Amino acid sequence: MSLFSQQDLHDIEAAVQAAEKKSSGEIVPYFVDASADYPEVFWKLLTYLNSTWTVAALAWFEYGNYWYDLGILEVILIGLTIGVLSTLLLVRIPFVIRLLADRDSVDRAVTSRAAEAFLSEEVFRTRDRSGILIFISELEHRVLIVGDSGINAKVKAGTWDSLVTDLIASIRQKKAAAGLIAAIDQCGTVLKEAGVTRRDDDTDELGNTLRKG
Repeated sequence: MSLFSQQDLHDIEAAVQAAEKKSSGEIVPYFVDASADYPEVFWKLLTYLNSTWTVAALAWFEYGNYWYDLGILEVILIGLTIGVLSTLLLVRIPFVIRLLADRDSVDRAVTSRAAEAFLSEEVFRTRDRSGILIFISELEHRVLIVGDSGINAKVKAGTWDSLVTDLIASIRQKKAAAGLIAAIDQCGTVLKEAGVTRRDDDTDELGNTLRKG
């Protein structure tokens, strides 16, 4: 996992164990490199860079003396080639993807991927419907906290906003592990204060490790 070392994984697991002792909540941390491929970024870059390099090549052809015996079609081809190569290089840079990806597309992708994680990890399969997913999508710098019905019945909407904001800030500062551990601990506290009471016969229903999608 690019964001997390082996020691981080151990510390995160320990944090989940400690947080779950505060309530009956079952905390499931989940991490993905990206929620989607965002193909529109490639086409936006290609269109812009091809146009820019082709115009630049034509201007150089018109006003410079560097093209020797090249014809205008060859000059255009050179501009297009540079545009394609530039696109192939830049489209791999996370910052460029975040900059050019459509906001609505990112929102849909992250929400959909978090829903898939909720189902695939069976966060809903707890006795009191007390599962809670902490979903991290690295590329987009997005975090979602998704509670099952037993959690949502006791925790007010908007309660998780500050935790999400703090965790995103930690990811941007290259402190994802520390941020996630803090978020897990705060989740445990929020659930305890909200009355998600731990039963005397409480068991670990969903495991404690950081999942990788």
